[in-house]
Amino acid sequence: MPIYLFWGEDDFAITQAVENLKQKVLDPNWLQFNYHQLPGDTTDSIIEGLNQAMTPPFGMGGRLVWLTNTNICQSCSETLLAELKRTLPVIPDSAHLLFTTSKKIDGRLKSTKLLKKHGEVKEFSLIPPWKTAEIIRKVHEVSQTVGIKLTRKGIETLADAVGNNTRQLWSELEKLKTYGESSNQPLDGEIVSRLVVVNTQNSLQLAHAIREGNQDLALELVTDLFYRNEPPLKIVATLVGQFRTWIRVKLMVEQGEKDNQAIANFAEVGNPKRIYFLRKEVATVNSSQLLKILPILLELEISLKRGAKPLGVLQNQVIKMCQIMK
Repeated sequence: MPIYLFWGEDDFAITQAVENLKQKVLDPNWLQFNYHQLPGDTTDSIIEGLNQAMTPPFGMGGRLVWLTNTNICQSCSETLLAELKRTLPVIPDSAHLLFTTSKKIDGRLKSTKLLKKHGEVKEFSLIPPWKTAEIIRKVHEVSQTVGIKLTRKGIETLADAVGNNTRQLWSELEKLKTYGESSNQPLDGEIVSRLVVVNTQNSLQLAHAIREGNQDLALELVTDLFYRNEPPLKIVATLVGQFRTWIRVKLMVEQGEKDNQAIANFAEVGNPKRIYFLRKEVATVNSSQLLKILPILLELEISLKRGAKPLGVLQNQVIKMCQIMK
């Protein structure tokens, strides 16, 4: 029973997965007869999709029914649940039923359990921007998929440039591949930095500027992030994650812990080698300073969720944090 649920915030990765599925299932000559894209947020449209999935394909290839932005893994009426129970187990192998959503699925719902039982559930979540090791691994994986060789420094430079932006990662790698076709050597960091659009003004750099108490740079970074349409709540989430890591590392250091593995476990840092750099980053600050930052970030998050003007409230709270860290 070829049933799929793709969910997560990485809309570009989901789009790629959908395109791959379309190429796998559909015959281009019979596309208009066997491909159906429907909204997945109403009972009527979902039932229509289920009915389409029960219809044998015309001509060559299979049938693909795609229910976009579905909400059945957030809420599902008894009527719709009964229809899912009746239909999902008997969908023919020649038809493929796909549900997609950017929202987090609720694993407690009967509808979610039903999809997990009869289909394939795959998550497409963005890597948190502070998890640099995971981003570097992702850059390495995608570069291999694209077919471009990069040195270790080239991979790190590209990771710094694109962060967790999957769409930009693929775009920049395609550009680098075109350049690399004239060379048999892996591209190094210097070449990558020349060719790639490096978004040096990112949320992690903002966290470092705040930690250093560099108010002018921090405000410049806030303005740049704002005009690049970086979601304010995403900026806050990055700051919270980074400062939590610094706090945990600093607390362990102040307690006299010298084992990097123990510090990494407490700070939830996947790569213990990163602790060496984190210890250096917090060497000139104390835990009381760092602990004062989290309530300000919480206040900032609440203000944004209540509709405060993003740029103004970000600037004000960044000034407060920089003053604490001076």
